[in-house]
Amino acid sequence: MYQNHLYAIFQALLAALLFGASAPLAKQLLDTVEPTLLAAFLYLGSAVFVLIIKTIQRLFKPLVKMEAKIQKADLIWLVSGIVVGGIVAPNVLLISLRDTPAATASLLLNFEVVATTLIATFAFKESVSRRAWGAIVTITLASLILTVNPGSQWGGSLGAIGILVACVLWGLDNNLTRNISAKDPLFMVIIRGLVAGTFSLVLAVIMGSPFPDWKLVLWGMALGSISYGLSLALIIWAMRGLGTARTSALFGTAPFAGVIVSFGLFDEAITIMFLLAIGLMVIGTLFLIYEEHNHLHVHEAISHEHWHRHDDGHHEHSHDDGEEYATSHSHWHEHPYCEHAHPHTPDIHHRHTH
Repeated sequence: MYQNHLYAIFQALLAALLFGASAPLAKQLLDTVEPTLLAAFLYLGSAVFVLIIKTIQRLFKPLVKMEAKIQKADLIWLVSGIVVGGIVAPNVLLISLRDTPAATASLLLNFEVVATTLIATFAFKESVSRRAWGAIVTITLASLILTVNPGSQWGGSLGAIGILVACVLWGLDNNLTRNISAKDPLFMVIIRGLVAGTFSLVLAVIMGSPFPDWKLVLWGMALGSISYGLSLALIIWAMRGLGTARTSALFGTAPFAGVIVSFGLFDEAITIMFLLAIGLMVIGTLFLIYEEHNHLHVHEAISHEHWHRHDDGHHEHSHDDGEEYATSHSHWHEHPYCEHAHPHTPDIHHRHTH
Protein backbone atom coordinates (compact mmCIF):
# COMPACT_ATOMS: atom_id res chain seq x y z
CA MET A 1 0.00 0.00 0.00
CA TYR A 2 2.78 2.42 0.95
CA GLN A 3 4.50 1.83 -2.41
CA ASN A 4 1.25 2.64 -4.23
CA HIS A 5 0.93 5.77 -2.08
CA LEU A 6 4.38 6.99 -3.16
CA TYR A 7 3.65 6.11 -6.78
CA ALA A 8 0.48 8.24 -6.73
CA ILE A 9 2.42 11.15 -5.21
CA PHE A 10 4.99 10.84 -8.02
CA GLN A 11 2.20 10.88 -10.62
CA ALA A 12 0.67 14.05 -9.16
CA LEU A 13 4.05 15.82 -8.99
CA LEU A 14 4.92 14.81 -12.55
CA ALA A 15 1.53 16.10 -13.74
CA ALA A 16 2.23 19.41 -12.01
CA LEU A 17 5.69 19.57 -13.60
CA LEU A 18 4.34 19.00 -17.12
CA PHE A 19 1.47 21.46 -16.71
CA GLY A 20 3.47 24.15 -14.93
CA ALA A 21 6.38 24.01 -17.36
CA SER A 22 3.98 24.60 -20.25
CA ALA A 23 2.71 27.96 -18.93
CA PRO A 24 5.67 30.10 -20.09
CA LEU A 25 5.71 28.25 -23.42
CA ALA A 26 2.00 28.95 -23.93
CA LYS A 27 2.62 32.58 -23.01
CA GLN A 28 5.03 32.87 -25.92
CA LEU A 29 2.40 31.48 -28.30
CA LEU A 30 -0.15 34.04 -27.10
CA ASP A 31 1.94 36.73 -28.78
CA THR A 32 0.75 35.44 -32.17
CA VAL A 33 -2.25 33.17 -31.43
CA GLU A 34 -5.64 34.28 -30.08
CA PRO A 35 -6.43 32.79 -26.63
CA THR A 36 -9.55 30.90 -27.72
CA LEU A 37 -7.75 29.40 -30.71
CA LEU A 38 -4.81 28.42 -28.53
CA ALA A 39 -7.18 26.69 -26.10
CA ALA A 40 -8.61 24.75 -29.06
CA PHE A 41 -5.16 23.65 -30.24
CA LEU A 42 -4.13 22.61 -26.73
CA TYR A 43 -7.23 20.49 -26.15
CA LEU A 44 -7.23 18.94 -29.63
CA GLY A 45 -3.52 18.20 -29.32
CA SER A 46 -4.13 16.37 -26.05
CA ALA A 47 -6.82 14.23 -27.69
CA VAL A 48 -4.69 13.30 -30.70
CA PHE A 49 -1.62 12.49 -28.59
CA VAL A 50 -3.51 10.27 -26.13
CA LEU A 51 -5.37 8.58 -28.99
CA ILE A 52 -1.99 7.56 -30.44
CA ILE A 53 -0.92 6.20 -27.02
CA LYS A 54 -4.18 4.30 -26.73
CA THR A 55 -3.69 2.76 -30.18
CA ILE A 56 -0.12 1.67 -29.37
CA GLN A 57 -1.31 0.21 -26.06
CA ARG A 58 -3.88 -1.97 -27.85
CA LEU A 59 -1.32 -3.14 -30.43
CA PHE A 60 1.23 -4.31 -27.85
CA LYS A 61 -1.18 -5.70 -25.24
CA PRO A 62 -4.19 -6.92 -27.24
CA LEU A 63 -5.05 -9.79 -24.86
CA VAL A 64 -4.93 -7.84 -21.61
CA LYS A 65 -7.70 -5.45 -20.66
CA MET A 66 -5.79 -2.60 -19.03
CA GLU A 67 -8.57 -0.25 -17.95
CA ALA A 68 -12.27 -0.30 -17.18
CA LYS A 69 -14.59 1.18 -19.78
CA ILE A 70 -16.92 4.09 -19.16
CA GLN A 71 -20.45 2.84 -18.47
CA LYS A 72 -23.79 4.62 -18.87
CA ALA A 73 -23.86 5.42 -15.15
CA ASP A 74 -20.51 7.22 -15.53
CA LEU A 75 -21.66 9.56 -18.29
CA ILE A 76 -23.22 12.07 -15.90
CA TRP A 77 -19.83 12.57 -14.22
CA LEU A 78 -17.90 12.64 -17.49
CA VAL A 79 -20.23 15.05 -19.28
CA SER A 80 -20.58 17.31 -16.23
CA GLY A 81 -16.80 17.50 -15.84
CA ILE A 82 -16.29 18.36 -19.50
CA VAL A 83 -18.94 21.10 -19.46
CA VAL A 84 -17.84 22.60 -16.13
CA GLY A 85 -14.05 22.26 -16.42
CA GLY A 86 -13.43 22.01 -20.15
CA ILE A 87 -15.90 24.55 -21.56
CA VAL A 88 -17.39 26.94 -18.98
CA ALA A 89 -14.37 27.50 -16.70
CA PRO A 90 -11.79 28.29 -19.45
CA ASN A 91 -14.12 30.79 -21.12
CA VAL A 92 -15.02 32.46 -17.81
CA LEU A 93 -11.29 32.80 -17.19
CA LEU A 94 -10.54 34.26 -20.64
CA ILE A 95 -13.30 36.86 -20.27
CA SER A 96 -12.20 37.73 -16.73
CA LEU A 97 -8.53 38.14 -17.67
CA ARG A 98 -9.40 41.12 -19.88
CA ASP A 99 -10.17 43.33 -16.86
CA THR A 100 -7.81 41.82 -14.29
CA PRO A 101 -4.17 42.79 -13.67
CA ALA A 102 -1.70 39.96 -14.26
CA ALA A 103 -0.52 39.85 -10.63
CA THR A 104 -4.08 39.61 -9.34
CA ALA A 105 -4.91 36.83 -11.79
CA SER A 106 -1.82 34.81 -10.88
CA LEU A 107 -2.62 34.98 -7.18
CA LEU A 108 -6.30 34.21 -7.59
CA LEU A 109 -5.68 31.13 -9.75
CA ASN A 110 -4.16 29.44 -6.69
CA PHE A 111 -7.67 29.40 -5.22
CA GLU A 112 -8.36 26.27 -7.28
CA VAL A 113 -6.49 24.15 -4.70
CA VAL A 114 -8.56 25.65 -1.89
CA ALA A 115 -11.82 25.27 -3.81
CA THR A 116 -11.04 21.65 -4.68
CA THR A 117 -10.28 20.80 -1.06
CA LEU A 118 -13.36 22.52 0.36
CA ILE A 119 -15.67 20.85 -2.16
CA ALA A 120 -14.03 17.45 -1.55
CA THR A 121 -14.35 17.83 2.21
CA PHE A 122 -17.84 19.27 2.59
CA ALA A 123 -19.69 18.16 -0.56
CA PHE A 124 -18.10 14.76 -1.24
CA LYS A 125 -17.17 13.97 2.42
CA GLU A 126 -13.54 13.11 1.64
CA SER A 127 -11.36 12.58 4.69
CA VAL A 128 -8.61 15.21 5.10
CA SER A 129 -6.27 14.71 8.07
CA ARG A 130 -4.50 17.50 9.94
CA ARG A 131 -1.24 16.55 8.23
CA ALA A 132 -2.95 16.72 4.83
CA TRP A 133 -4.43 20.12 5.70
CA GLY A 134 -0.91 21.23 6.66
CA ALA A 135 0.38 20.10 3.27
CA ILE A 136 -2.44 21.88 1.43
CA VAL A 137 -1.87 25.15 3.29
CA THR A 138 1.93 24.95 2.93
CA ILE A 139 1.92 24.20 -0.81
CA THR A 140 -0.74 26.85 -1.48
CA LEU A 141 1.34 29.41 0.44
CA ALA A 142 4.41 28.42 -1.62
CA SER A 143 2.56 28.92 -4.90
CA LEU A 144 1.28 32.29 -3.69
CA ILE A 145 4.85 33.36 -2.91
CA LEU A 146 5.93 32.37 -6.44
CA THR A 147 3.26 34.59 -8.02
CA VAL A 148 3.95 37.70 -5.94
CA ASN A 149 5.44 40.52 -7.98
CA PRO A 150 5.75 43.71 -5.89
CA GLY A 151 6.32 45.87 -8.94
CA SER A 152 3.22 44.82 -10.86
CA GLN A 153 -0.28 46.25 -10.82
CA TRP A 154 -2.82 45.03 -8.29
CA GLY A 155 -6.52 45.54 -8.36
CA GLY A 156 -9.95 44.11 -7.63
CA SER A 157 -12.81 44.02 -10.15
CA LEU A 158 -15.61 41.92 -11.56
CA GLY A 159 -12.83 40.20 -13.52
CA ALA A 160 -11.24 39.08 -10.24
CA ILE A 161 -14.58 37.63 -9.14
CA GLY A 162 -14.79 35.84 -12.47
CA ILE A 163 -11.39 34.21 -11.90
CA LEU A 164 -12.55 32.97 -8.51
CA VAL A 165 -15.66 31.54 -10.17
CA ALA A 166 -13.44 29.75 -12.71
CA CYS A 167 -11.37 28.28 -9.86
CA VAL A 168 -14.51 27.01 -8.12
CA LEU A 169 -15.66 25.45 -11.40
CA TRP A 170 -12.31 23.69 -11.82
CA GLY A 171 -12.48 22.57 -8.20
CA LEU A 172 -15.91 21.07 -8.92
CA ASP A 173 -14.55 19.48 -12.08
CA ASN A 174 -11.75 17.83 -10.08
CA ASN A 175 -14.26 16.30 -7.69
CA LEU A 176 -16.60 15.16 -10.47
CA THR A 177 -13.68 13.49 -12.21
CA ARG A 178 -12.69 11.72 -8.99
CA ASN A 179 -15.96 9.77 -9.11
CA ILE A 180 -14.85 8.07 -12.34
CA SER A 181 -11.10 8.00 -11.67
CA ALA A 182 -11.26 4.18 -11.58
CA LYS A 183 -12.21 4.18 -15.27
CA ASP A 184 -9.93 4.54 -18.29
CA PRO A 185 -8.19 7.94 -17.92
CA LEU A 186 -6.87 7.90 -21.49
CA PHE A 187 -10.39 7.59 -22.88
CA MET A 188 -11.54 10.46 -20.65
CA VAL A 189 -8.69 12.68 -21.89
CA ILE A 190 -9.56 11.87 -25.52
CA ILE A 191 -13.25 12.72 -25.10
CA ARG A 192 -12.53 15.87 -23.08
CA GLY A 193 -9.94 17.04 -25.60
CA LEU A 194 -12.19 16.48 -28.60
CA VAL A 195 -15.29 18.10 -27.06
CA ALA A 196 -13.57 21.08 -25.41
CA GLY A 197 -11.20 21.60 -28.34
CA THR A 198 -13.98 21.54 -30.93
CA PHE A 199 -16.09 23.94 -28.85
CA SER A 200 -13.21 26.42 -28.54
CA LEU A 201 -12.42 26.10 -32.24
CA VAL A 202 -16.02 26.80 -33.28
CA LEU A 203 -16.18 29.72 -30.83
CA ALA A 204 -12.96 31.19 -32.25
CA VAL A 205 -14.32 30.93 -35.80
CA ILE A 206 -17.58 32.65 -34.78
CA MET A 207 -15.54 35.42 -33.11
CA GLY A 208 -13.53 35.85 -36.31
CA SER A 209 -10.15 35.03 -34.75
CA PRO A 210 -7.38 35.01 -37.40
CA PHE A 211 -5.99 31.53 -38.05
CA PRO A 212 -2.22 31.37 -37.43
CA ASP A 213 0.49 29.70 -39.50
CA TRP A 214 0.22 25.88 -39.54
CA LYS A 215 3.56 25.58 -37.74
CA LEU A 216 2.08 27.45 -34.76
CA VAL A 217 -0.95 25.17 -34.88
CA LEU A 218 1.28 22.10 -34.65
CA TRP A 219 3.35 23.69 -31.88
CA GLY A 220 0.20 24.46 -29.89
CA MET A 221 -1.10 20.90 -30.34
CA ALA A 222 2.29 19.46 -29.34
CA LEU A 223 2.26 21.58 -26.19
CA GLY A 224 -1.29 20.49 -25.40
CA SER A 225 -0.40 16.83 -25.80
CA ILE A 226 1.88 17.08 -22.77
CA SER A 227 0.37 19.86 -20.64
CA TYR A 228 -3.30 18.91 -21.13
CA GLY A 229 -3.11 15.29 -22.30
CA LEU A 230 -0.46 13.38 -20.37
CA SER A 231 -0.78 15.71 -17.38
CA LEU A 232 -4.54 15.13 -17.01
CA ALA A 233 -4.14 11.36 -17.35
CA LEU A 234 -1.54 11.41 -14.56
CA ILE A 235 -3.85 13.47 -12.35
CA ILE A 236 -6.68 10.94 -12.78
CA TRP A 237 -4.32 8.07 -11.95
CA ALA A 238 -3.09 9.96 -8.86
CA MET A 239 -6.68 10.51 -7.68
CA ARG A 240 -7.13 6.74 -7.51
CA GLY A 241 -4.50 6.46 -4.81
CA LEU A 242 -4.68 9.81 -3.02
CA GLY A 243 -8.16 11.22 -3.40
CA THR A 244 -9.00 14.67 -4.71
CA ALA A 245 -7.73 17.00 -1.97
CA ARG A 246 -4.24 15.51 -1.67
CA THR A 247 -3.80 15.23 -5.45
CA SER A 248 -4.90 18.85 -5.87
CA ALA A 249 -2.41 19.98 -3.21
CA LEU A 250 0.48 18.30 -5.02
CA PHE A 251 -0.70 19.69 -8.34
CA GLY A 252 -0.46 23.10 -6.68
CA THR A 253 3.32 22.83 -7.15
CA ALA A 254 2.81 23.55 -10.88
CA PRO A 255 3.86 27.24 -10.60
CA PHE A 256 7.27 26.05 -9.38
CA ALA A 257 7.87 24.26 -12.71
CA GLY A 258 6.69 27.32 -14.60
CA VAL A 259 9.17 29.54 -12.78
CA ILE A 260 12.01 27.09 -13.49
CA VAL A 261 11.29 27.17 -17.24
CA SER A 262 10.96 30.96 -17.10
CA PHE A 263 14.49 31.18 -15.72
CA GLY A 264 15.74 29.38 -18.82
CA LEU A 265 13.56 31.16 -21.39
CA PHE A 266 13.68 34.70 -20.07
CA ASP A 267 17.04 34.67 -18.26
CA GLU A 268 15.44 35.65 -14.95
CA ALA A 269 17.45 35.64 -11.72
CA ILE A 270 16.77 33.23 -8.84
CA THR A 271 15.27 35.19 -5.95
CA ILE A 272 14.95 34.72 -2.21
CA MET A 273 11.18 34.31 -2.67
CA PHE A 274 11.81 31.44 -5.09
CA LEU A 275 14.10 29.63 -2.64
CA LEU A 276 11.57 30.15 0.16
CA ALA A 277 8.81 28.69 -2.03
CA ILE A 278 10.96 25.63 -2.80
CA GLY A 279 11.43 24.98 0.91
CA LEU A 280 7.70 25.24 1.62
CA MET A 281 6.82 22.94 -1.27
CA VAL A 282 9.29 20.33 -0.07
CA ILE A 283 7.83 20.52 3.45
CA GLY A 284 4.28 20.19 2.11
CA THR A 285 5.20 17.20 -0.05
CA LEU A 286 6.93 15.50 2.89
CA PHE A 287 3.77 15.99 4.96
CA LEU A 288 1.89 13.86 2.41
CA ILE A 289 4.68 11.30 1.90
CA TYR A 290 4.84 10.56 5.62
CA GLU A 291 1.11 10.87 6.29
CA GLU A 292 -0.15 7.91 8.31
CA HIS A 293 -3.91 7.53 8.47
CA ASN A 294 -4.65 4.26 10.27
CA HIS A 295 -7.88 3.18 11.95
CA LEU A 296 -10.39 0.35 12.06
CA HIS A 297 -12.71 0.64 9.08
CA VAL A 298 -15.30 -1.41 7.24
CA HIS A 299 -15.33 -2.49 3.58
CA GLU A 300 -18.85 -3.27 2.47
CA ALA A 301 -19.29 -6.05 -0.08
CA ILE A 302 -19.03 -4.54 -3.55
CA SER A 303 -18.69 -5.58 -7.19
CA HIS A 304 -16.95 -3.25 -9.62
CA GLU A 305 -14.38 -3.01 -12.39
CA HIS A 306 -11.11 -1.08 -12.48
CA TRP A 307 -7.35 -1.39 -13.03
CA HIS A 308 -5.67 -3.41 -10.27
CA ARG A 309 -2.86 -5.74 -9.26
CA HIS A 310 -3.17 -8.85 -7.12
CA ASP A 311 -0.42 -7.87 -4.70
CA ASP A 312 -1.97 -4.71 -3.26
CA GLY A 313 -3.83 -6.36 -0.38
CA HIS A 314 -7.34 -5.80 -1.75
CA HIS A 315 -7.45 -7.99 -4.86
CA GLU A 316 -6.63 -11.54 -3.78
CA HIS A 317 -9.26 -13.11 -6.02
CA SER A 318 -9.29 -15.81 -8.68
CA HIS A 319 -10.38 -15.53 -12.30
CA ASP A 320 -13.20 -17.27 -14.11
CA ASP A 321 -10.82 -18.62 -16.74
CA GLY A 322 -8.56 -20.15 -14.08
CA GLU A 323 -5.58 -18.10 -15.21
CA GLU A 324 -3.36 -16.16 -12.81
CA TYR A 325 -2.28 -12.79 -14.18
CA ALA A 326 1.04 -11.38 -12.98
CA THR A 327 0.57 -8.02 -14.69
CA SER A 328 -1.91 -5.28 -13.92
CA HIS A 329 -5.26 -5.63 -15.64
CA SER A 330 -8.94 -4.76 -15.41
CA HIS A 331 -12.03 -6.94 -15.08
CA TRP A 332 -15.26 -7.16 -13.11
CA HIS A 333 -14.55 -8.55 -9.64
CA GLU A 334 -16.06 -8.79 -6.17
CA HIS A 335 -14.84 -7.58 -2.78
CA PRO A 336 -16.30 -9.44 0.22
CA TYR A 337 -17.27 -7.66 3.43
CA CYS A 338 -14.32 -7.16 5.76
CA GLU A 339 -13.31 -5.07 8.76
CA HIS A 340 -9.66 -4.28 9.40
CA ALA A 341 -7.14 -1.56 10.22
CA HIS A 342 -4.15 -0.46 8.14
CA PRO A 343 -2.61 2.79 6.80
CA HIS A 344 -4.66 4.19 3.91
CA THR A 345 -5.60 7.30 1.96
CA PRO A 346 -8.97 8.16 0.31
CA ASP A 347 -8.21 5.90 -2.67
CA ILE A 348 -10.96 4.15 -4.62
CA HIS A 349 -11.32 1.51 -1.87
CA HIS A 350 -11.23 3.86 1.13
CA ARG A 351 -13.71 6.66 0.48
CA HIS A 352 -15.51 6.14 3.75
CA THR A 353 -16.70 8.70 6.26
CA HIS A 354 -15.16 9.21 9.71
